[in-house]
Amino acid sequence: MPEIELSAGTVAYEDTGGPGPVVVLLHGLVHDATVWRKVIAELAPGHRCIAPTLPYGAHRTPMRPDVPLGPDAVNELIAELLERLDLNDVTLVENDCGRAQTVAARHPERLARLVLVSCEAFDNYPPGVPGKMISVACRIPGAITVLARTLALKPLRRLPVGIGALTKYPVPDEIVDGWLYPLLHDKAIRNDFRRYGLAVRRTELLEAVEGLRKFDRPALVVWATEDRMMPRAHGRRLAELLPQGRLVEIEDSRTLVAEDQPERLAATLRSFIAQ
Repeated sequence: MPEIELSAGTVAYEDTGGPGPVVVLLHGLVHDATVWRKVIAELAPGHRCIAPTLPYGAHRTPMRPDVPLGPDAVNELIAELLERLDLNDVTLVENDCGRAQTVAARHPERLARLVLVSCEAFDNYPPGVPGKMISVACRIPGAITVLARTLALKPLRRLPVGIGALTKYPVPDEIVDGWLYPLLHDKAIRNDFRRYGLAVRRTELLEAVEGLRKFDRPALVVWATEDRMMPRAHGRRLAELLPQGRLVEIEDSRTLVAEDQPERLAATLRSFIAQ
């Protein structure tokens, strides 16, 4: 994967290249760009897909320790990435985390479209039991290591407080192993994860609401009907507050629609971008 040096540190990203419409795909905590692998395989023939691995715990290169790291810093990192790669008319897509909402509110200049896929929103932040467990773990010395080791146990991966809360169907072990490896083996990555968790402002996504009301560009909200982390009503609320927003619900999926229903998600994105 290519890498780019940004203000906060080095970020790796996948870039399929090509002249097609630009789609930037953002992942959630303790995932990396591989969460989009199946969607990218579907979209790449007609689109330039860019999927950065954000500093959410599955990144391999630690961020600069002298630069603040938290959701607000990641919002600025995403905006800087778009600028440094000189990306325009971007379709910004995010699943699980809610940073794309703040980016659209604060830095809409390079965006042509916005897609929010089953994500944190409003006051559901951190979301669900797993989100709150992560928040607590960031405040207890050694707890992040314990949490990562617990999730690394294959028999426990389908528990509703782990990957099982996010997906209806099992994620291949080699993918989950890749997500967890940095937290398990690199103290600096664990420190990044802790810094991020301690910097969470619970009001961030509520503050983004007014900016989303002014985002008068095509916007799509895609929600999983069986989501255990993100309330189904939040999908409708997001679609209603976006001036050009509309809602598509995808059945037989939990939060990580890119894992549970990648073909249907890719078809939905392809149709939306072509309009």
